[in-house]
Amino acid sequence: MDVVFQKVWVIDVEGNGATPPDIVEMAMIEVNDLRLTNRQRHWLIRPQTPILPAATRIHGITNKQVADAPGIDDISEEIVTWTDGAAIVGHNVRVELDVIGRQVPDWKPAAAIDTLKLARTLKPGLESYSLEKLGAALGYTEEAARLSERKHHSAIYDATLTSLIYIDLISSLPEDRRHATLMAANLLDNRQGTLL
Repeated sequence: MDVVFQKVWVIDVEGNGATPPDIVEMAMIEVNDLRLTNRQRHWLIRPQTPILPAATRIHGITNKQVADAPGIDDISEEIVTWTDGAAIVGHNVRVELDVIGRQVPDWKPAAAIDTLKLARTLKPGLESYSLEKLGAALGYTEEAARLSERKHHSAIYDATLTSLIYIDLISSLPEDRRHATLMAANLLDNRQGTLL
């Protein structure tokens, strides 16, 4: 596998419900050679503006829970350091690119692989490609809950489920098709015209 895709960080964020959103939870899980490495980071993050009730109903994170959490500026250097030179993976990764890129301007991933795009290409005809429904169709929701000890719309659960989906999708490909398939799902590939 191409060096840039050998080690990836699977990332998920949850927001405060504002437009544009502030990050209130972030998880990063390392996948190396299509295996979970047990290296991960998970933060609750104090947003600049309060979490809206509608967002709390989705992810369950309250303003009280993040009141003493670090702000994004407190962890931005750590985010940049951990992901330096690496590709990131996310389900509808454009969200992570937009939100993290806005709040951590020095963050420049080498590539951004979208598992939503990968799944639509490699698993055509599914009823839904939402993260939870795709995970259920591939049989990974229970394993993600067990590994993360959380449920859907927790950043650590969603990053874990996305990791399992990513490993499944890429492992199913012959070695000689992996690079081209990953490049086609890379939202930072300038041939797609979607550079940061």
